[in-house]
Amino acid sequence: MTGRILFITGTDTDVGKTIATAAVAAALIAQRPPTATGPLSVAVDKPVQTGVLPGEAGDVDVVRHLAGVRATTEGIRLRRPMAPVPAARHDGVALPTLDEHAARIRELAQHYERVLVEGAGGLLVQLDGAKRTIADLAARFSDIGSVVVVCRSGLGTLNHTELTLEALSRRGLPIAGVIIGSWPTDPDDIQLSNREHLCALGVPLLAALPEGSARLTPEAFRISAPSWFNRFP
Repeated sequence: MTGRILFITGTDTDVGKTIATAAVAAALIAQRPPTATGPLSVAVDKPVQTGVLPGEAGDVDVVRHLAGVRATTEGIRLRRPMAPVPAARHDGVALPTLDEHAARIRELAQHYERVLVEGAGGLLVQLDGAKRTIADLAARFSDIGSVVVVCRSGLGTLNHTELTLEALSRRGLPIAGVIIGSWPTDPDDIQLSNREHLCALGVPLLAALPEGSARLTPEAFRISAPSWFNRFP
């Protein structure tokens, strides 16, 4: 394989994984040294997309729009905004196996320098009928991949973030760092204290994405994204 793989998971649902994925993609594309030819090649995969009706834009569409990523793939789309297993049961369809997800991602890694894989919900949400999770999928690529954890800024985030990091550590999965999915323009004392704590966890705080980043134009998003990162994953 020629590419490194980043698995982007969250401490919960709606913490900003999709915008974080778009920001990482935009920052990586802009990272190419001036002496190199062409932008860094980046692909994005979403193993399971839930809560999307026919004709609606899914998470990979948002990433494609904001970051300009051309190569995006999905395992399956489901209608109900719920965990993959019950959503698939409601739609009367079978979920792809972990082997199928791994094969799709492996194929992308053959052709792109970096592959970003956005999970569904949190780290231990089941992706298939065999109770496998994004953590199990990341374990298939632990030699060439790592995990980015996206968290909230407010009350409760410290426990959720540390639980997720501990689960990754216990599985021996490399951790690239943490991203705060939405950082307010006027943070309160709790948020400031949380950020200070997150900086001291022993894993890099890669970025704190500005609140409202998703509303930027694609041009502004791509120009701004690299400046949001303390370091690139």
